[in-house]
Amino acid sequence: MQQHPHTSRRRTGRLAGLTAALAAVVGLSTLTGPGAHAADNPYERGPAPTESSIEALRGPYAVSDISVSRLSATGFGGGTIYYPTTTADGTFGAIAISPGFTALESSISWLGPRLASQGFVVFTIDTLTTVDQPDSRGDQLLAALDYLTQRSSVRSRVDSGRLGVMGHSMGGGGSLEAAKDRPSLQAAIPLTPWNLDKTWPEVRTPTLIFGADGDTIAPVSSHAEPFYNNLPSSLDRAYLELNNATHFTPNSSNTTIAKYSISWLKRFIDNDTRYEQFLCPLPRRSLTIEESRGNCPHTS
Repeated sequence: MQQHPHTSRRRTGRLAGLTAALAAVVGLSTLTGPGAHAADNPYERGPAPTESSIEALRGPYAVSDISVSRLSATGFGGGTIYYPTTTADGTFGAIAISPGFTALESSISWLGPRLASQGFVVFTIDTLTTVDQPDSRGDQLLAALDYLTQRSSVRSRVDSGRLGVMGHSMGGGGSLEAAKDRPSLQAAIPLTPWNLDKTWPEVRTPTLIFGADGDTIAPVSSHAEPFYNNLPSSLDRAYLELNNATHFTPNSSNTTIAKYSISWLKRFIDNDTRYEQFLCPLPRRSLTIEESRGNCPHTS
């Protein structure tokens, strides 16, 4: 039976209208859906951040952990790997964290699940001996990252091109040593750091340094501040001095440390500019922050 030409045109018109509507919906979801930003940045992980989400004790990811025996470790003293349990989001960036002089992994263990739940694989380590100096701790942080990416049971979950280091006290000094020795690192966060070396012109890794106004072991005037001041001025760098704090403040769960560490790691390991809002403009002086310095906006 022959179709009437007007009927054919109406059906064609309706089909074109449906196609256009579908295209508009697809276009709208591309602009506003949860995967929109991720399409531009393949390393983005997790929902859009809020002040409360980065201050929370736990982020959006469920976390598991694996103990690494000292006997199975090479170049460091073993530790614990914390990792998001999901495999649906692909690989994650990773961070190794060192304790300070005479301290054990337990002194920085709170950072493991807190950072991992935000979408990172985190390796809190013990050092070969508790009296290892910063240069040795830097080597051990790098050895831990190599173990994590090459030998660990979660190596398939880690993006070996997106790695960072953190550390407390001599471990903080060690994180600077690690960044100096491995410029490919994407982020470094020294926590109330101690090191006899005060100048770091070789560092190419975006670095956030935490000092404490009441630190008598590594006073900011002779450690954290000169470390920051002697990083290259062109580097993405920041200094945040904790108010009413001591050298050992990073050894306990601390919202200010977590909030700005998460933002720094997300911004530079995941290239996630959604977190820039928490870093720039610089944090204002408050009950928990004595002062802050840095170069805003960030360029890397």
